[in-house]
Amino acid sequence: MKKKFFNLFLILLLFFIYFIICANSYSTSVSSNISSSIFRLHVIANSDSLDDQNLKYLVRNNIINYMNSLIDISSSKENALKIANENLDKFQEIAQKTVQENGYNYPVTVEIGNFYFPTKDYGDISFPSGYYDGLKIKIGKAEGRNWWCVMFPPLCFVDLTSGIVPEESKENLEETLDTEEYAIISEKSDEIKFKFKIIEIFEDFKQTYIK
Repeated sequence: MKKKFFNLFLILLLFFIYFIICANSYSTSVSSNISSSIFRLHVIANSDSLDDQNLKYLVRNNIINYMNSLIDISSSKENALKIANENLDKFQEIAQKTVQENGYNYPVTVEIGNFYFPTKDYGDISFPSGYYDGLKIKIGKAEGRNWWCVMFPPLCFVDLTSGIVPEESKENLEETLDTEEYAIISEKSDEIKFKFKIIEIFEDFKQTYIK
């Protein structure tokens, strides 16, 4: 009897290990493919005070307006990233000028890199947590609440009250991602929610324990 229980336990353990390996492989593959198609924006306020939070939004608006004047929705992530790198000094200038024109002397740090982003919803599109290329702007002590968005495809001005992403942005995403990946960020069926959760769990685990 003990041997039967041991064999059953061993089979269940092996099955669990196999599931973890497959789930991790799936999570890594899908997350990597999604993140490779997205360029994001991360603005961190000096503090959580109302004035500092409002300043954060002013900086955000000016940066997005400038970026949107440089690229169009028919562009590509690679082109958006190239343009952003070429205009890094301009982003710095815009952010710093916005801060100073509003009566603050906070220093501003602007950098482009591969950063960890938590799960975020943009209207009816959801991006799982993971590492994404992004433009990060730190205002002052950068101890306030964050503001996140997607600069390419341009989702930064999505009307969250309507919960609708422009069709042009969706079409661009659909063209960039394969069927499975696009379904992960756009569909809400139980099966997709389960897959989305797997990606979330593994990416959060890596961020917390494997840095």
